[in-house]
Amino acid sequence: MSEHIQAQVLSIAESWIGTPYRHQGSTKGVGCDCLGLVRGIWRELYGREPELPGPYARDWAERSGEERLMNAAIRHFGPPIPISEGTPGDLVLFRWRPDCAAKHAGILCGGRHFIHAYEQATVVRSALVPSWRRRIAGTFLFPDR
Repeated sequence: MSEHIQAQVLSIAESWIGTPYRHQGSTKGVGCDCLGLVRGIWRELYGREPELPGPYARDWAERSGEERLMNAAIRHFGPPIPISEGTPGDLVLFRWRPDCAAKHAGILCGGRHFIHAYEQATVVRSALVPSWRRRIAGTFLFPDR
């Protein structure tokens, strides 16, 4: 992946900071959830989204157990890369427990931080502390145009 795309991803993600949390939202400044943040970044980079997620409940991963988020990431971003190779501007997915589907997404940023839509709050930059690091399910490169 080109460093130019990674820099663009990070810049776009930073421009979403402060956007209120809104389940199923994907509009900068109005509201988004973690998937909506990634969808909004995708639209700014590439235009139209490759697929729409359709409606989803807050507990979709717990109820279905399907790796919907992980499978979509592989379809559109390619195979995951080791977190040790992750750099600012990469997509990172999290799972709450080892036996659960990946359910949360964010964008890696410098200084061991990531940007994500924090439920009940806003899009924020958070430290990638051990409790977050051990939940990482996959890291992905945004594709070149």
